[in-house]
Amino acid sequence: MTGQLNLPDFKLETYFSKWEFTAEHHLTASDAESMTTAEILALGTDEDRAAFENLHLGYTPTWGTPAVRHAIADTYTSLVDENILAFAGAGEALFWTMQLFVKPGDHVIVNVPNYQTIESIPIATGVDVEGLPLWTGTGEDLEWTLDLDRFESMIRPETTLVSVNFPNNPTGFVPDHDTWKAFNDLCHSRGIRVISDEVYRGVEIDPSRTIAAAADINPSALTISVTSKAYGLPGLRVGWVASQDRAALASLERAKHYTSICNSAPGEALTVIALTHGSTILEKNRAIVANNDVAVTEFMSNYPDLFDYRSPNGGCVTFPRFLGEEGAAAFCTAAVEESGVFLLPHTVYESALGDVPTDRFRIGIGRTNVPQSLEALGRHLENR
Repeated sequence: MTGQLNLPDFKLETYFSKWEFTAEHHLTASDAESMTTAEILALGTDEDRAAFENLHLGYTPTWGTPAVRHAIADTYTSLVDENILAFAGAGEALFWTMQLFVKPGDHVIVNVPNYQTIESIPIATGVDVEGLPLWTGTGEDLEWTLDLDRFESMIRPETTLVSVNFPNNPTGFVPDHDTWKAFNDLCHSRGIRVISDEVYRGVEIDPSRTIAAAADINPSALTISVTSKAYGLPGLRVGWVASQDRAALASLERAKHYTSICNSAPGEALTVIALTHGSTILEKNRAIVANNDVAVTEFMSNYPDLFDYRSPNGGCVTFPRFLGEEGAAAFCTAAVEESGVFLLPHTVYESALGDVPTDRFRIGIGRTNVPQSLEALGRHLENR
């Protein structure tokens, strides 16, 4: 690592800070439908509720409480409690994983489009970062893909780390099972650590599309997840890194001493209940996504001259094309400024590592307010 991290503005979060809580219709939410504290507690037992009411509000272990580590480990097929390190959300986990496992002279590959942390942090550390496009073709011929041949051609002797996000934000793309396994096998065999952001894993409309957690199939991979996205519980602020590599987790734990130190006791206690009943929560959210996908498909089919929409393979965000003459960015600006409909333009996903398709905008389909937001967008379009 080299000196101070000189980080650029976080385009997506800056855009969100302007509109997330002021726009009347939030049609680009990145998380699934949330729950109240009472609804989470209702999933638990009388003992769970009594324990929460009498919870001691002291510090929690840096690694996470034994209960939360156990609940998280149970969401994987081959991991145990010792394979889990809790973090204050996925953002803190990404912040440290993208620094600790690289050094000057290393080469890092990250998927594009991406969540800006995974490219800005390693660039700021001074390593050589290269973008792996997740598409082939352009316009109506564009297909989202994880191209193994293209990836392998990018690998150098000094390539030490690759960071990917599936289901992908913003595209909703998920690779097929064989490609995902081959990708992890290739990386592990070449000594390349995989940082796998899996915050949307579990709300695939077709559950058969759910790929294995990288930490389950790759001994050196670091899987990052959180309660925020698929579970729809961002207010808990509980994320984690899961890995078979306990030495890597120990390094991350020491780094965590410099940031959050530990998570909140109420957040971890509620997380235990939520994850214990995680299949119920994910099934609920998957149904919301599926219903909203139908609604968005029908809505956009009414405007074939403006939209080209494809259902996501996974997650609760997707990246349709905008075909209007004014372009996607101007369309999103007009929608929020004139009609209070909040959408994300492609510009917030612009990458320092290469072009991102410029005819795209992000919508979120994980919340129950999507039909009402579509009605508002429809009124906006009629008044254009």
